Amino acid sequence: MAVSAPFQFLFFLLLLLLADRAVYSSSEYLIGVGSYDITGPAADVNMMGYANSEQTASGIHFRLRARAFIVAEPQGKRVAFVNLDACMASQIVTIKVLERLKARYGDLYTEKNVAISGIHTHAGPGGYLQYVTYIITSLGFVRQSFDVLVDGIEQTIIQAHQSLRPGSLYINKGDLLDAGVNRSPSSYLNNPEAERSRYKYNVDKEMTLLKFVDSRLGPIGSFNWFATHGTSMSRTNSLISGDNKGAAARFMEDWFENGQKFSVSSSKIPRRVSTIVSDLNTNHSRLLDIAASYKSSKGRSLDAKVRVRKALKSTFVSAFCQSNCGDVSPNTLGAFCIDTGLPCDFNHSTCNGKNELCYGRGPGYPDEFESTRIIGEKQFKMAVGLFNKATEKLQGKVGYQHAYVDFSNLQVTVPKAGGGYETVKTCPAAMGFGFAAGTTDGPGAFDFKQGDDKGNDFWRLVRNVLRTPGPEQVQCQKPKPILLDTGEMKTPYDWAPSILPVQMLRIGQLVILSVPGEFTTMAGRRLREAVKSYLISLDSKEFGNNLHVVIAGLTNTYSQYITTHEEYEVQRYEGASTLYGPHTLTAYIQEFKKLATALVNGQTLPSGPQPPDLLDKQISLLAPVVVDSTPLGVGFGDVKADVPPKSTFRRGQQVNATFWSGCPRNDLMTEGSFAVVETLRDGGKWVPVYDDDDFSVKFKWSRQVKLSPESQATVEWRIPESAVAGVYRLRHYGASKSLFGSITSFSGSSSAFVVV
Repeated sequence: MAVSAPFQFLFFLLLLLLADRAVYSSSEYLIGVGSYDITGPAADVNMMGYANSEQTASGIHFRLRARAFIVAEPQGKRVAFVNLDACMASQIVTIKVLERLKARYGDLYTEKNVAISGIHTHAGPGGYLQYVTYIITSLGFVRQSFDVLVDGIEQTIIQAHQSLRPGSLYINKGDLLDAGVNRSPSSYLNNPEAERSRYKYNVDKEMTLLKFVDSRLGPIGSFNWFATHGTSMSRTNSLISGDNKGAAARFMEDWFENGQKFSVSSSKIPRRVSTIVSDLNTNHSRLLDIAASYKSSKGRSLDAKVRVRKALKSTFVSAFCQSNCGDVSPNTLGAFCIDTGLPCDFNHSTCNGKNELCYGRGPGYPDEFESTRIIGEKQFKMAVGLFNKATEKLQGKVGYQHAYVDFSNLQVTVPKAGGGYETVKTCPAAMGFGFAAGTTDGPGAFDFKQGDDKGNDFWRLVRNVLRTPGPEQVQCQKPKPILLDTGEMKTPYDWAPSILPVQMLRIGQLVILSVPGEFTTMAGRRLREAVKSYLISLDSKEFGNNLHVVIAGLTNTYSQYITTHEEYEVQRYEGASTLYGPHTLTAYIQEFKKLATALVNGQTLPSGPQPPDLLDKQISLLAPVVVDSTPLGVGFGDVKADVPPKSTFRRGQQVNATFWSGCPRNDLMTEGSFAVVETLRDGGKWVPVYDDDDFSVKFKWSRQVKLSPESQATVEWRIPESAVAGVYRLRHYGASKSLFGSITSFSGSSSAFVVV
């Protein structure tokens, strides 16, 4: 019997509904991912990480992004994790993001189930934290740095929320052996030999990766946790960069969007833009003639909303998250004296007693960009291998626990040397003399040195001008000699945090420990193992042998370092930067066990004392952009130094052009570009193929004279091996500010050239 057309349609619709229900029932979770630009001000702003007042941004190596995932039970709890291409999370940023999420979603996303974590790049704009200690070198609070982070985090969570669909998560782990070394080995050696003998290496080598698979679309993302510092870029670098972890994320997203054609064993990094340009079957002479007909353009005004990033958003999000990186350096060749070339002193990292001469060397030494690429590529290749072989499926509940804890005066129970237990306390925050010595990744100045447990009278006199620590604080922080008593300094407002968030997220057999600081290798091991064994002891059936515990470092706020008690005694940089005294790690373990108990028992912990909101108290001494100008007869976007006429370049060579420009702070070009490489298509259409979010393109901005209103921008392109032969040109986009405060967008292009 024939079936009528309307009935066929209804039957087909019913099948679709049943199929959709089947997808939901067979999928463990709802999953979603998101990504958004958080590059920030690319000029004049001090970079966060090295505390070097002379390191101010003057361009872009590649753009910074926020990347997020959300995992939810179809009818239950959910967690959101945001990874930032930033030095660390900020308490005031977290507070304001949560306020926006509450206004948008009610109680769906709160401080309990949202984690915001930084990768620890030392090449991003600073000034976005609320405590005085962390914004001194940035001349106080920088509103643009703060706003771009709050906006970007909100947008990436919105994307992840709106993309929630049925899907599955897979977990895989493996050892990456050559992407980090211990920069404080003498400190690590002070840990008990019996404990050290349990581990093959003095840094953690394990990478843990989550693979996100949409039930209909297939893989949509991956997030992994691995411990190595974001210090491949040095303290003298002035280009905004995601450092090695940001580079790894770029490489993996490109790899996926290129159809996963990149071989893990290959030495070539895939280009970010693919399949836009077809091969041009034209001889070299003809290409030169075509290129010669396209001279540099005069600068022209644009609609302020023009953006050149490709319209198609990335469908695959890959994040390389930070873990217990406190004593782990990516400068894997070791630390050497720049005057003699000999290894630095083992115990103090000095050269003839001077810490300023001791620097770590990355694998691309002396090229820091190459070191960044190499360490990023190593993480990328490891992640691809884990991604392709991930078969263990996460199954089970989604859960979370969170509490605010006052670490300035927390009672902690510790074992006594002769047996039994005693109660001790943490201390108000303070930094030791070894803090000012810096590390081999970025040495300090003057006569400070790591491992100083005595201090000296001169710097005590200097310290006392700010605040003299009392006898109780001195005794509490021993053996740390206090250089800055930051926890008790309140003028003009708080210098250091006292109330910190501790947070635990659960997705099936994975537990994420969100910590607001940098745990050293051994401190992280103790925390992970303590929480893991405690969870199993509470419920061995729920948490069996396949329980995975990872540390998400620099999350939700920042409170510097956490070492073991034994490492604290040595007072190298990490110990001197452990703010709350020798029992800080024990306090964390104690508080995370409380979270674990509540997680297993389904309890709701008291939220604890609320951290302060100091936004209205912030002071900024960074001068605004007053006006931009150009020489007489020259316009914004005009070429100052052009590509030579009838130029031919080969892959691997560099081509650049310089333009008259305005200050990048006038328009951050969020989700846009300052620097673009275009190629000529049939019909005379110029198509963007690379931009300043590519590893091969650099945007460099400068003033010829400090405080001058005249500035210039250089677009620099290192032609990748994957570039297609053809005719290209460089383009600069920017914005200028008039004396009356109006902002005008502009662009200009170089003369064309040939790539063969």
